[in-house]
Amino acid sequence: MASAIWVFPTCKIQHWHVIITIMTIIVHAADPPSYKEAVEWLYKASFAGHVRAQYQLALCLHQGRGLDQNLQEAARWYQQAAQGGYVRAMYNTSLCYSFGEGLVQCRRSARKWMKRAADRGHSKAQLEYGLLLFSEGDMMKAVVYLELAMRAGETAATSVKNVILQDMSTPSRDRVMHLADNWRALPSSR
Repeated sequence: MASAIWVFPTCKIQHWHVIITIMTIIVHAADPPSYKEAVEWLYKASFAGHVRAQYQLALCLHQGRGLDQNLQEAARWYQQAAQGGYVRAMYNTSLCYSFGEGLVQCRRSARKWMKRAADRGHSKAQLEYGLLLFSEGDMMKAVVYLELAMRAGETAATSVKNVILQDMSTPSRDRVMHLADNWRALPSSR
């Protein structure tokens, strides 16, 4: 591992994706002494505008890996990565707004980021957004998002979706399933 770290200072900027991948592996490894150096590289890549590094740095700040926990700075990096199109960061930004972690609690902003993540194929966001729509009484849209979440492996969506479908007319059920069948995720940087 030391030889890989030694090589990094000579890397050109077009190789950031390799550095980010390696730093992600190091940060999630069981070797704590490597956290600090990994975080340094994540900071460099984040300031260079790499959304995956921004997201990984936010995770480190959120969890206190390689540096002290800082929820405000974590939320700022989640937002930065989310604005850059990184779907996981969109979901985490929504959670930060929902729970007031690092950001002022704001239901409208939480909803906006949850929908953006759901529309780009994040299965947990689809589940949670579907449940939100259900709680607001928008059953047609709720079923679409719950169906998408279920198809992506979120089994918790099944029972709620089925309860809603029982109360729908056959044409409405057919319409909802047609919408889910023809749904396509919006583009993102993943």
